[in-house]
Amino acid sequence: MKKQQLQSQGLTHEARSAGMSGLKLATIALLAGCGTLLSGTVALAETSAENSTAIAEEITPVADLESIGAYAAEGSAAQVTSVSQLTDVKPTDWAFQALQSLVERYGCIVGYPNKTYRGNRALSRYEFAAGLNACLDKIQELIAAATADFVKKEDLEVVKKLQEEFTAELSALRGRVDALDVRTATLEKQQFSTTTKLQGEVAFSVADAFGDRGEDVETVFTDRVRLQLVTSFTGKDRLFTRLTAGNLGNSFAPQLGTNEGRFAYDGQTDNSVSIDRLHYVFPVGKSLTVTAMASLGGHHFYADTFNPGLEAGGGATGAISRFGERNPIYRFGLGGQGIGFSFKPSQFFAIEAGYLARGGNLGIRIK
Repeated sequence: MKKQQLQSQGLTHEARSAGMSGLKLATIALLAGCGTLLSGTVALAETSAENSTAIAEEITPVADLESIGAYAAEGSAAQVTSVSQLTDVKPTDWAFQALQSLVERYGCIVGYPNKTYRGNRALSRYEFAAGLNACLDKIQELIAAATADFVKKEDLEVVKKLQEEFTAELSALRGRVDALDVRTATLEKQQFSTTTKLQGEVAFSVADAFGDRGEDVETVFTDRVRLQLVTSFTGKDRLFTRLTAGNLGNSFAPQLGTNEGRFAYDGQTDNSVSIDRLHYVFPVGKSLTVTAMASLGGHHFYADTFNPGLEAGGGATGAISRFGERNPIYRFGLGGQGIGFSFKPSQFFAIEAGYLARGGNLGIRIK
């Protein structure tokens, strides 16, 4: 066994081989731009005149760039500033000096999230090219920062040879990045497509009423079902289309003679299905929101009722009674058609106004 020591200012290691007196090897541990720690051994020179056969450790190529995405998905990287932070690298390791140089001098090595290096992990030529590209970018930054004396001539020679060796892979990698930039720009321009969400609610109740009015009220079992489609065309607007069916009617209001006995979620009879809400909400500028109500208009749809937790928009998840859900003033014009405005120039100030008209969907007859 013959041992040769290569000096490359921070990119050195001892090459152990049998009968390879002229072979020069250099190991470079690199970080890919996507944040994965790499290691690899590359043959940098040919054998001497005594040994005319070129010997180099072969790095298996890959057919495509899928491996880059695969190793990039292994985990996000954690930046290290000292090689001692890598828990699985010891000072006795033959590549310790090379790693120390790349970490502490050039800053182009990062570890896995658990602070490991995984120096025995195999890599493809594309992965090695990605790591080489990361160090090339770092060296260019150092040169641009007028710190060219920090980069040694010997290091640049080694990097130049590696750059020539991996020309095809580096070109493919940069082409992939350019393609991703184009796709990202396209997505930013067309980042939203029309989407519709389905929301549902089913409420069952067993109800009765008691009082001193002497009314004959029977215990009843009722149901109310809602299916609501929420559609957005721009990502900022919302179109509400709701189907409702139920048999609760006006609760016990006819028997008690007051609406205080009505449930917050009553209204439908005979379990007939109807489109009871058709609203379109959209912003105008940064502070103004407009609510157009073609069916079941209500002031509580655009204005704050100041009753969080109990206000459920006529749903079964808030207050059990209408009186407990919101102030009765918000029920003026409820069920009609109209428009509402909410102007909020700041978090602590708002102006809300609207107009509702019951029977606004009826046609006008001209005699």
